[in-house]
Amino acid sequence: MVSWPAVPLLKPFRALRYDEGTVGPLDVLVAPPYDVIGAEDHDRLLARSPWNAVRLVRPHDPDEAARLLADWQERGVLVREARPAVWLLEEAYTGPDGLGRTRRGIVARVRLDAYGRGAVLPHERTFSGPKEARLRLLRATRTKPSPIFMLHHGTAPAPSGEPDLHAELDGVSSRLWRVDDPDAIEQALAGVEGPLMIADGHHRYESARRFHEEEGTGETAYVLAVLVASDDDGLEIFPTHRVTTGPVPELNGELHQTPLAGPGEAGDALARVDRDRPAFVLLRAESAVLVEGAGGGLDAALVDSLPLSQVEFTPSAAVAERAVAGGEATAAFLVRPPTVAQVEEFARAGVRMPQKSTYFFPKLTSGLLLSPFDE
Repeated sequence: MVSWPAVPLLKPFRALRYDEGTVGPLDVLVAPPYDVIGAEDHDRLLARSPWNAVRLVRPHDPDEAARLLADWQERGVLVREARPAVWLLEEAYTGPDGLGRTRRGIVARVRLDAYGRGAVLPHERTFSGPKEARLRLLRATRTKPSPIFMLHHGTAPAPSGEPDLHAELDGVSSRLWRVDDPDAIEQALAGVEGPLMIADGHHRYESARRFHEEEGTGETAYVLAVLVASDDDGLEIFPTHRVTTGPVPELNGELHQTPLAGPGEAGDALARVDRDRPAFVLLRAESAVLVEGAGGGLDAALVDSLPLSQVEFTPSAAVAERAVAGGEATAAFLVRPPTVAQVEEFARAGVRMPQKSTYFFPKLTSGLLLSPFDE
């Protein structure tokens, strides 16, 4: 167990949440996190309900989100929990590979530590534009609208009885159990073993740290997070295959190439390659080739070392194969996902992985629980 500083790393919180008796079922109120909401998704979510969380998570104007947040609380759309609690979360989903899984975690507040101190580890690069947008939203609303997804090395207590909250969104069933007994809270948080690693939400975490640096108060010192054990049966990193509509570059002669009979052999061929060297399968309309690199590294990094243009990404090998077979793409580069151990190795070494290296699926649902900066 990591020995934390005197200020607790984890705390319960008084959640701000929808009152389903006032505004209807959570299914029409919740939304994906801001970074996966495209223009069509935004319109679709707006049409679901005048109270949909997209208006808070990805508003056209942060000040409008702040106005709505205050108005919805005044009208009873959003209600505040009377007692601090942590929440047990179960997410049942079917992955891009077609397999069903259930991921379990604990929802709590996490102290905003500087990366170099070792309590919280990043693994991915961030960009200034998204961070500035999230910072403006935090300044306006003074509320954490979406949780950050973090991994730890401990355990989570098993929930019992009927959930307190339940929402379905895009094939993901999220169920939440409230834990507000002080002894039970202590027991649940005691099962979290650090360091914590950010799986998804680097921009949100760093924006929250900037906000705390501006404010400098105990109220802004924590961020909302879902904490999932790194060995949880439902935790899965999916690959991010590359698909291009541009020219296919010539492969370096130092790369070892093995022709395959077809795309159906791609998965087995990649699985046979040792994890100590990167590899990918190059699919073109007329061929499939296993390509192996020398030395260590990630599959995605090997692909990204090629002079590619007009690249799109997909977690589904079947989607990539169809794009090539149908002539919509000139080539696809199928890769293996990094393992949790590989991601943690990068994080502990202080090395940031390239973007689109990891795809923790599913994304956490927004709008289930909000956490104002007032505790």
